[in-house]
Amino acid sequence: MSRKPAPPPGLLIVDKPGGMTSHDVVARARRILGTRKIGHAGTLDPMATGVLVLGVERATKLLGHLALDRKTYLATIALGAATATDDAEGEIVSEADASGVTDERIAAGIAALTGELQQVPSAVSAVKVAGKRAYARVRAGEDVDLPPRPVTVYRFDLLATRREGARVELDVMIDCSSGTYVRALARDLGADLGVGGHLAALRRTTVGPFTLAAARTLDAVEAEPGLSLSLDEAVAAAFPRRDVDAATARAVRHGRRIPAGGLDGTYGVFDPDGHVLALATDQGGATRPVVVLAPA
Repeated sequence: MSRKPAPPPGLLIVDKPGGMTSHDVVARARRILGTRKIGHAGTLDPMATGVLVLGVERATKLLGHLALDRKTYLATIALGAATATDDAEGEIVSEADASGVTDERIAAGIAALTGELQQVPSAVSAVKVAGKRAYARVRAGEDVDLPPRPVTVYRFDLLATRREGARVELDVMIDCSSGTYVRALARDLGADLGVGGHLAALRRTTVGPFTLAAARTLDAVEAEPGLSLSLDEAVAAAFPRRDVDAATARAVRHGRRIPAGGLDGTYGVFDPDGHVLALATDQGGATRPVVVLAPA
């Protein structure tokens, strides 16, 4: 029986469904594309939906270098109840009547959570405490006290407010730095307003340069297997580009030093045929390969 040929290298931008872990998505993509060489960048919680970036074959080498430091979410925040996990999947630990919270107080609370913040991650986050994930310690019955860390919320826009009895729901758009916990924003907003709050729904719409417009559902990928971006397209989309001549391309393939390209940060080096050879940086007047992407 002939083995299914390996897919070409590149990125698969998935519109993750709710109820699946990021690892579940990788496992299904592996079955669909017929390769184990798939990894993901920018984990999403099981309840969340939206953009999840997968690297396929040699493109897994890109995942640690992609500038995925800015992310955008559409979220629903429920005021009037705090939960053990700061989201809708956790047990309610306190309730209060949020009907008296005015629009002005909500606006002020949102403004206070915009900009550069010191945020305490959710106790059930994936932050490591002495080498063990915080959520694993919580599940084991331990009390977890995480230190605050710097994050940036570039935009925190209120899109709609719904008032239903003692509960208030806010639809918001959040543009933030990597490492920001949206459920911690929901928790802190509810705490600041004195009524408690948690994250009721979350959808990630962008990760770095990758958006929902490029994302496909897993069902669509199964119906028509294929990548969202080839390796060449992915590097061109995510990094500055340096095109080199044939002689220089040969030098790069053989690991030899070439003159600096005069570009800031990490950039892609492309051969005359438009195929990416490596990610590189300038150092001491020469180009230093960060990761070689050309096939061996």
